[in-house]
Amino acid sequence: MAYAYTNSKGVTYYLHGKVTTSSTGKQRTLHFFSKEIKDGALNAVPMGYVVSETKNGLPVLKKA
Repeated sequence: MAYAYTNSKGVTYYLHGKVTTSSTGKQRTLHFFSKEIKDGALNAVPMGYVVSETKNGLPVLKKA
């Protein structure tokens, strides 16, 4: 089951992660929220991160 976050406006977002390769060859994981469950949905917030909300109601991950 994907990690779900409901913001202050009552909209539910699901956490996703996508592994990309940078121009220097390093592998990085991009984390993002989506209104729909897609490929790459994560079951939990990664270690060392917390979910925060912008003033517009969009969820973002921040380092703890």
